[in-house]
Amino acid sequence: MSRKRMIQAMNEALLEEMERDPRIVLFGEDVKASLFGDTKGLWKRFGPDRVRDTPICEALISGMAVGAAAAGWRVVCHMMFGNFVYTGMDGIANQAAKLRYMTNGQIKLPITYLAVSGGGRSAAAQHSDAIHPVLANLGGIKVVMPGSPADAKGLLKAAIRDDDPVFFLQAAGRGGEPGEVPDEEYVIPLGHAAVRRSGRDLTLVAIGPMVRPALKTAEVLACEGIEVEVVDPRTVVPLDLEAILASVRRTRRLVVVDEARDTCSVASHLAALVVERAFDALVAPIRRVTVPDCCIPYAPVLERAVLPGVDRIEEAVRATLGWRRGT
Repeated sequence: MSRKRMIQAMNEALLEEMERDPRIVLFGEDVKASLFGDTKGLWKRFGPDRVRDTPICEALISGMAVGAAAAGWRVVCHMMFGNFVYTGMDGIANQAAKLRYMTNGQIKLPITYLAVSGGGRSAAAQHSDAIHPVLANLGGIKVVMPGSPADAKGLLKAAIRDDDPVFFLQAAGRGGEPGEVPDEEYVIPLGHAAVRRSGRDLTLVAIGPMVRPALKTAEVLACEGIEVEVVDPRTVVPLDLEAILASVRRTRRLVVVDEARDTCSVASHLAALVVERAFDALVAPIRRVTVPDCCIPYAPVLERAVLPGVDRIEEAVRATLGWRRGT
């Protein structure tokens, strides 16, 4: 094991996969300069035939990814910020998400879209949206949200090898946080959740960048004898619902933490699924910890106020544990 930042783990995954498969090409905005560090050194290693900068035009980038993938390449398409997905939406929502179905499987689209998603770096409203609920709603896009450097590497490898379009969303405020990464070759299959901490009192489902504050909350509560089970879905689409239901049936209480805005969040969808499938197991209402329905502020103090943190998660857990019928 080695301690690496998430960005370094992603860079290793890209390097190893491009060395393994000569059909993999990488393009996007400033991938040569690697402003985030995830594509660092790849242009020098593989040259302009396989690593190319594009114009700052997301409609062009997302459409080019579809064409290249349909022609037989395995494409890594770097969109930079999640908000930039909005301007490339036709190629993503109308083409990438639908062509395999519309051609009866004759066209495979092995595209991995990379984007930084969410807040945490004071990048202001046009660079801080958590884009995963929009992508999850398209019906033909897989959505990956790693919560650790180790998962980032293993899941990115799986995404690149997948024959369907996959959005790999790196948390904006998490790229520099270190974690243990296996030295040997490994791939984490898409659609398999992980229990990050076992507990008997309550299930805390934490999506993507919310895993770390969820674990911190569990550590705080453990000092009082409260055992919180932290479940990391790893992927929003496909969602490992059975793992979440199994945990809820054990603990009988659920809190979901999601950096998305409250309306139409993945937390809302997940809460609905648990009510449909495991209502009889619940002894308290499900609570969601999300972002208010507003733009993400630029000011650090205001940004921290709207993003889910330990204080808000702890409050939701305590309220769920203390709930009594009629209160």
